[in-house]
Amino acid sequence: MEQTDRWIRQVVIVGGGTAGWMTAAALSQVLENNVSLTLVESDAIATVGVGEATIPPIRTFHELAGVNEADFIRDCHATFKLGIEFRNWSAINSRYFHPFGVYGTKKDLGYFFQYWLRLAELGKVADFETFSLCTLAARRDAFAPPSTTPNHPLEHLYSAYHFDASLYARHLKGLSTHRGVSHKLGDVVDAVKNPETGFLEALVLKSGERVAGDLFIDCSGTRGALIDKVMGSAFEDWSKWLPMNRAIAVPCERKLPLSPYTVSTAHAFGWQWRIPLQHRVGNGIVYSTDFASDDQAAQRLTETLEGPALASPNRLRFTTGRRRSPWNKNVVAVGLSSGFLEPLESTSIHLIQSSIQRLIKYFPDKTVSKIVMDAYNREAEAEFENVRDFLILHYNATQRDDSPLWNYTRTMPIPDSLANRVALFAERGQLDLAAEELFQATSWLSVLLGQGIRPRGYMPTMAFQDDNLLAQGYERMKQHLRNVADRLPYHADYLRANGLTNEAVASLAV
Repeated sequence: MEQTDRWIRQVVIVGGGTAGWMTAAALSQVLENNVSLTLVESDAIATVGVGEATIPPIRTFHELAGVNEADFIRDCHATFKLGIEFRNWSAINSRYFHPFGVYGTKKDLGYFFQYWLRLAELGKVADFETFSLCTLAARRDAFAPPSTTPNHPLEHLYSAYHFDASLYARHLKGLSTHRGVSHKLGDVVDAVKNPETGFLEALVLKSGERVAGDLFIDCSGTRGALIDKVMGSAFEDWSKWLPMNRAIAVPCERKLPLSPYTVSTAHAFGWQWRIPLQHRVGNGIVYSTDFASDDQAAQRLTETLEGPALASPNRLRFTTGRRRSPWNKNVVAVGLSSGFLEPLESTSIHLIQSSIQRLIKYFPDKTVSKIVMDAYNREAEAEFENVRDFLILHYNATQRDDSPLWNYTRTMPIPDSLANRVALFAERGQLDLAAEELFQATSWLSVLLGQGIRPRGYMPTMAFQDDNLLAQGYERMKQHLRNVADRLPYHADYLRANGLTNEAVASLAV
């Protein structure tokens, strides 16, 4: 192969929606005009306008893809998110908050919680939740952006977004096509593979048009139009640990204050989400057909809506698991085609984002080195398994015994990777986390404690400190964080004051 022929010149993305247009937006920004980008999507697949919740790394993606925050928030009717409130997960009527940011006032090496455990044993410290500024702000329906000034009180007030997924795809489509991404509507009816290498060479549309490419990105959703149907990458089923296999989504009018957080409420046979947007609330119920009928789930969802439904329910089927080789020859799966993990911790958008960033990191030449492909697949495998374990923790660490679902998840065998992590925490409150893992100490501490796992001890060196001085320091910090939270503007007021509301649709009641 000649030197001039080495480089990827044509990239074809199959599937629009969130995954397809996120991929197009990022690649068109990073690759500029050096690579031809074509997105092919069927005009027969309806867009699902569900409310989508995200986690803070989406800000990194927006910087990469050249997304302007103010334009995005107005166009997508977005709101801010400081974390997730979990209701009824540990026990009926229980409640805890999984915040973004940090506990305390700075990033911790593990000692802040250890000192807290020592003081808690002595009865000299407040509840751990009171040391999270994100939690305190969320409880007041307040919001402010993080400060970029070191040691500023708002330095670690991290946030993400809630937004309308169909509007988000449309916003990214506008950015992408403006940058030269070619958009083709049509059903893919055939795929042409090189008989010697097995590489995909072109797609054939129903119209007869042939779309050639050097690299193909499968954003076709759970059907895996390329990665499964053409390349045959196997799927690893994780239903034994995460048995949910259905969801029903429906938007409704918002009657409650504009809270800057997602709510996850556990039911006897699954759980329900609430995602507040500027113009409505996104709702959905996630359940398993092993423990409830479709009609039972639909009834529970509709009877718990805070306002009138604004559309017919949208029913979704899925199997939790991952694609064993999301990159196979010159086809890369991004989004649901690479695997599905239920939206309990708002990771759907992030897993799209991380796949795109990983693809950019390992972007190939036409030879598609197996070494590079294997590195990508190993990282994808580790990420999926780490997120999987964090989700399993919510189901397994529960005291609920009121229904078959919770009796199953509470007693089921769990992966050794999770069991070992929980055992270390239960023994002495320590977390064995790798730096590259998505969920770090704040996340694990909030869920472990919120689900009722309290360490039996702590690091012995914690007993060698001056307990009275420590207690005084923690009390001052608690009061400081409370004072900061009390001065923050309400979420709705912040959006209005900064010109972020879409006034055509918003009713931002405080």
